[in-house]
Amino acid sequence: MQPKYLAKLVCPLTKKPLEYHADKQELWSKAARLAFPIRDGIPILLENEARELSDLEAKS
Repeated sequence: MQPKYLAKLVCPLTKKPLEYHADKQELWSKAARLAFPIRDGIPILLENEARELSDLEAKS
């Protein structure tokens, strides 16, 4: 995920910035407590495709 694109992406629910986690290929919205997947280099910013962040992930 290129930094110039990441800077333009926000959570579709909260409109707050997303955190890129390269090891999991996910974009995290701590405000919404959701992790959005990145598939083949494309962020999937759909609520029904996201997984819920654990308490530990949300606090990290």
